[in-house]
Amino acid sequence: MNKLLKKRIIIPVLAGVLFLSTTAFRNDFFEIAKQIEIFTTLFKELNMNYVDDTNPGDLMDTAIKSMLENLDPYTNFMNEQDVEAARINNTGDYTGIGAKVKTLKDKLVIVEPYKNYPADKAGLKAGDEIIKVGNTLIETYKEDAGELLKGATDTPVEVTYKRQGKTQTATIKRAEVEIKAVPHFSMVNNKTGYIVLSRFNDKASAETNYALRDLKAQGAERIILDLRGNPGGLLNEAINIVNLFIPKGQLVVTTKSKVKKYNKTYYTQNDAIDTQIPLVILIDGSSASASEIVSGALQDLDRAVIVGSRSFGKGLVQRPKELVYGTQVKITISRYYTPSGRCIQALDYWHRNEKGEAVRVKQENYNEFKTKNGRKVFDGGGVFPDVSFNGTKNSSIIDAIVNNDLIFNYATNYYYSHDVKDINTLQLNDTDFSNFKNFLKTNNFSFETETEKALNKAFEAAKNDDLDDNIKTDFNTLISNLNKSKTTVIDENKTYLLELLTEDIVKRYVYREGLYDYYKIHDSEIKKATEILGNQSTYLSYLK
Repeated sequence: MNKLLKKRIIIPVLAGVLFLSTTAFRNDFFEIAKQIEIFTTLFKELNMNYVDDTNPGDLMDTAIKSMLENLDPYTNFMNEQDVEAARINNTGDYTGIGAKVKTLKDKLVIVEPYKNYPADKAGLKAGDEIIKVGNTLIETYKEDAGELLKGATDTPVEVTYKRQGKTQTATIKRAEVEIKAVPHFSMVNNKTGYIVLSRFNDKASAETNYALRDLKAQGAERIILDLRGNPGGLLNEAINIVNLFIPKGQLVVTTKSKVKKYNKTYYTQNDAIDTQIPLVILIDGSSASASEIVSGALQDLDRAVIVGSRSFGKGLVQRPKELVYGTQVKITISRYYTPSGRCIQALDYWHRNEKGEAVRVKQENYNEFKTKNGRKVFDGGGVFPDVSFNGTKNSSIIDAIVNNDLIFNYATNYYYSHDVKDINTLQLNDTDFSNFKNFLKTNNFSFETETEKALNKAFEAAKNDDLDDNIKTDFNTLISNLNKSKTTVIDENKTYLLELLTEDIVKRYVYREGLYDYYKIHDSEIKKATEILGNQSTYLSYLK
């Protein structure tokens, strides 16, 4: 079925279903009813008469997703499995083997075993490739193979897996798994506490509250709150975390929507834990949504110094709406605004370029706002730190390296070929980077850039026009220069790639818990935060 045809027919139908209760629905009732009738008739005729067997569920799933992808990446249809995954993300609780697992066509790959959970106790390690669960071969299993690892508490599951080419078996006893919102908190020195907040599930504020109180009891007189890599989550949890440092009755965030009932103003509801303790918040390009509410609000209120690189820039709020048969749709219902009045949404999904791509808000179009103390802050591009570290440039080549698991696979090989006695002494160098580049070559890493695609298309057109002989030399020169540019991009991102490699390698030896201890010794942003907090006049100078 032609994808464009599906989009044209299905978009109006589902739009009507999704916005059943809105004014637009009432005003356009006839048009919506008409489109629903067209669609149901088409869907019936297609499934009854198409030359090959069709799967109605798959057709509908594709149709819905094709429609929604024209809106924004956060408005999503969720089937039963997606709804369960969202529940786990929001609660942090599920029953399973206690490991982050990636599902591939012919195997399940252990990405990260959680310390002292069943997979870890059974001896599984990151990089292990599960090829069979019980008597079921993954490569022939047609459903979601990851579901095979789930089951009731205390029930056993036998897995057959490959590690470094050798096949092994293990029996894992399933258990209740709790994914903590605060996976680590500790003292950096005798007066500085460090809290890592990795997600905004429904335990985020309670766990942050506990960590803050515990660190103060240990003697902490200043706090580093690490939100790097935190993709966000529940809005109320973000407000409650701001409330730990801000007194009752303070504006935190406002949401604005075309639907009046979604226009809301959120204030702190409780007494704070500490309104005076010096606070530094760490952010990066992966800090999004609720992370930006916390960092943006505390920046606007001059309550924290923000250190790191510009945040992701997601100023949109979603709400799940229940449909039928256990499915849901998560709809972008509003934009949020920090106390100064700024919305930090970076990508404009409603005014796209000629390719249909969302465009980043241009710097010249940023609007200026003022913090409580009169400091300048800006909208349109995420939260800008008060103390900046160079963030990574968006590079499709670097993304391809990560997405093709080349960082992960190199770390696996490193773990099995290096006997590291003291992980805190690990520091990758130029030789390691050279080895990694050779690893990319031996694993046939290739990535066709948009530029190459355009050139190849142009060269094919030249062939059809019998012009290829005239431009072949120039074409080959351009391709050669592009390949050199790819190598240059990798070299320019050396620091970032080594950071990714280091993180993955450290976790192999000392789990995620040990990674944060490693950061406290080696991480430049934690060092800078500690330095700022160590001098009160320096700290206060950033807030004036």
